[in-house]
Amino acid sequence: MDAENTASLPFEQRFRTCFGDMLVCKTPANSKLFAEMNLPSFIRDWLMMRFSDKNGAVDQKKLTAYIKKTIPDKAQWNNMLVDMLCHNQTARFLAKVKIDFDMKKKQALFSLPAFQVPARKGEAVVDWQVIEKHRDELLSSADVWGIVSIRCESDAEGKNNLFKLIDFTPFCPYNIDLNYYISARPFFSVSEWIDIVLSAMDYNPNGYQSEAEKTAVLKRLLPFVEKRVNLVELAPKETGKSYMFSRLSRYGWLISGGSISRAKMFYDISKRTNGLVSKYDYVALDEISSIKFTDKMEMQGALKGYLESGDYHVGDYRGVGEAGVVLLGNISSASMDTNLNMFEQLADFFRDSALLDRFHGFIKGWDIPKMHEGLKANGWALNTEYFVEILHALRTCSVYRSVVDRLIEVEPNAAVRDTEAIKRLATAYLKLLFPHVTEPDKIAPGEFRHYCLEPAMEMRGIIKTQLGIIDPGEFGGKTIPAVRLRAEV
Repeated sequence: MDAENTASLPFEQRFRTCFGDMLVCKTPANSKLFAEMNLPSFIRDWLMMRFSDKNGAVDQKKLTAYIKKTIPDKAQWNNMLVDMLCHNQTARFLAKVKIDFDMKKKQALFSLPAFQVPARKGEAVVDWQVIEKHRDELLSSADVWGIVSIRCESDAEGKNNLFKLIDFTPFCPYNIDLNYYISARPFFSVSEWIDIVLSAMDYNPNGYQSEAEKTAVLKRLLPFVEKRVNLVELAPKETGKSYMFSRLSRYGWLISGGSISRAKMFYDISKRTNGLVSKYDYVALDEISSIKFTDKMEMQGALKGYLESGDYHVGDYRGVGEAGVVLLGNISSASMDTNLNMFEQLADFFRDSALLDRFHGFIKGWDIPKMHEGLKANGWALNTEYFVEILHALRTCSVYRSVVDRLIEVEPNAAVRDTEAIKRLATAYLKLLFPHVTEPDKIAPGEFRHYCLEPAMEMRGIIKTQLGIIDPGEFGGKTIPAVRLRAEV
């Protein structure tokens, strides 16, 4: 990338010059085509890149043939079963795989969630050589996708048939160069970069009425880019909450209604396995007004401890997680006021001030426009999988928190939870919007204050206001601490 020549180019040319290999043409027509296939975003973008011409037009005939051959649906899976069971053929296709272990039999097991395989435990085993060869990928805490080779064999006793995973090729079509991504950021203004991020999320920047609407949407990405960012979002329906937290990243997990146990969330004593907070970048609880807890008191205690410190205790087991916890709920239009009790319509579990105090910030979901056709991505954009991998990689970069600590000054008697919340949120904003800022002097004080510090303080301030309403005896009259830029002190 020629820095001197690139800087003078119009936006579209700069965008293509900096990220040409990682761009995909996202159009409503393409989106509709892939929506019918029910594929995750990262598979969709990879396929679009593979079967599109230089103008972004998709060769639907070749695409359909490839999907039929490589990404089977349930009907095609039955045909594969016939070939494996009756003709001793090996099936090879792209799928999501989960790995487990049978300690008693010393076996590695696998499952294919899309096809309800296995029907019973021990019916699907993995060749140990495959585990050894692809240990890092197969034992990853995130969703694992790859080309699997499966055949049907008899078990060791010759009594039962089982599926055996004999080969695996990780689905990793992109080289993630974080330093290159960071080096490209200075070629764009803040407003241009916001548009780049929105289009990577599958949104059309031109569909928004203002920058305020755009940045309201970006709040949802904070747990993607910073460890243990805990948020609450209450919003009207149809603002895209579920899509954002369930379809965008394979590093996140969405629980929508239903029931959840401490074992699933934190640690399963009987299975001796870690729960969701140790496996993902974030865990989002959707429709919190209808979520049930199988062990309410135990769950609340474990959740409070985890939100506070990132660790949890279940029995004699102590675990550690890096996932942020996000609460998502719908509220009536009359309750969309931060000076009213916005939690009164929710279950008692979520109206506990000690629990709420441990959440870093609040997202006003009513500031986010409801989805409409004009908000769907329409043009060249960053490949979603590439973008999400970048966000995931940024989570481990500690330099940004150091920059925030050096940029701001907090009053000495400030509450630790308030200070930590503001700094954590500001750090996430810095990573998201200014990834090139690895030293305090690389950002203008006014830009940091406007795009990082003030939004962080507002998000924490809403939590503080709600605490005062819910528990006036403990929190009444208390506000967030005064946080200033050192350059302005």
